[in-house]
Amino acid sequence: MARPIVAIVGRPNVGKSTIFNRIVGDRLAIVEDKPGVTRDRLYGSGEWLGRAFSIIDTGGIEIDGEDQMLKLVRIQAELAIEEADVIIFMVDAKSGVTGSDDEVAQMLYRAKKPVVLAVNKVDNMKRQDEIYEFYSLGFGDPISISGSHGTGIGDMLDAVVKILPEKPEEDYGEDTIRVALIGRPNVGKSSLVNAILGEDRVIVSEMAGTTRDAIDTPFEKDGQKYVLIDTAGMRKRGKVYETTEKYSVMRAMQAIERADVVLVVINGEEGIIEQDKHIAGYAHDAGKASVFVVNKWDAVEKDDKTMQEFTQKIRDHFLFMTYAPIVFVSAKTKQRLQKLLPVVGEVSEAHAMRIQTHLLNDVISDALAVNPPPTDKGRRLRLNYVTQVSVKPPTIVFFVNDPELMHFSYERYLENRIRASFNFDGTPLRLFTRRKSDDE
Repeated sequence: MARPIVAIVGRPNVGKSTIFNRIVGDRLAIVEDKPGVTRDRLYGSGEWLGRAFSIIDTGGIEIDGEDQMLKLVRIQAELAIEEADVIIFMVDAKSGVTGSDDEVAQMLYRAKKPVVLAVNKVDNMKRQDEIYEFYSLGFGDPISISGSHGTGIGDMLDAVVKILPEKPEEDYGEDTIRVALIGRPNVGKSSLVNAILGEDRVIVSEMAGTTRDAIDTPFEKDGQKYVLIDTAGMRKRGKVYETTEKYSVMRAMQAIERADVVLVVINGEEGIIEQDKHIAGYAHDAGKASVFVVNKWDAVEKDDKTMQEFTQKIRDHFLFMTYAPIVFVSAKTKQRLQKLLPVVGEVSEAHAMRIQTHLLNDVISDALAVNPPPTDKGRRLRLNYVTQVSVKPPTIVFFVNDPELMHFSYERYLENRIRASFNFDGTPLRLFTRRKSDDE
């Protein structure tokens, strides 16, 4: 089921980012912290009472500011409001109702979206009486919360979940592979879609950022059904506030969530830049099967070592995604394009693969025999057993005597042994360590 979107809005300095971090923090905390992963904290996923949702932390809305950046922040907040299904309107108990709060309220009236009014910085019972003046904003009962103490967050999320809409499931069968193309503007994503389809189904322009929305294009090839999801190019942070860019990134994040496989498209002519790492990080954090697609390879001056050198650059820059295969193509000349869909099929299978518990334990037993766990202050890690608990991405749990004895370097060793034994190419693995209880 598609995720509904929740946007946190309000004037500056009311504590939006603190609340955002509390909502998404638990989920982000379980994603491995490997070198090279850079996260943009403006977007995340939350879950409450079994309902999953995407959440957006908007910039503070400065109504009367003349500064150009403040104007652009307001524009992107408006776009977030337009895209959101539910809005958390955050105000500050310490400041009371301000003129800026009234202006934000007017924006929300015009949007005609469900609003949950959250009064932040209610850090003690004495402040509880200060929330009543916020009834004047016209959004019903205000909910008192404290970002610093974490109180009231559950009540706020209860109210949000109560009014979240049900998003209809896309009408695609389980045998359909959903493929999202992501990348910064003008790397040739739309041209790549057209080249794969063999016809001009997506508008292509030399002007960066032509594609505004995520576009679904179903098709079938060699008996396999696919849906290509083309997304607007994600600009680097300094440009992200331009009129429709926040909107575009929101749509790209939604496309990643819906996808089975993500194609991270890189401009082979321009090479790798820092923003490519940000974009790839979105797919990695979402646990999606991924393929690096180096486009415009026809425009690159090459010798017999060029491809090998570019491959090494990708491995050096994307240390957190060494599992992702690399395909060099040209949408313009269709060079090597025939290799792309077979790779998509392979990584999709790996993403959904489940390994039998006894096979997994055999591999880990061999790994322990070859390289026993090191001791820590006289104590040694003991692995009792290991099992795969879910797929998409494959998620594996190690049951041990003490999770604190599992050093990240040894966990990486075990992951490498698992990958060497089973074909998990193209998919991240989620590894967790749990204490084995006496009754297990």
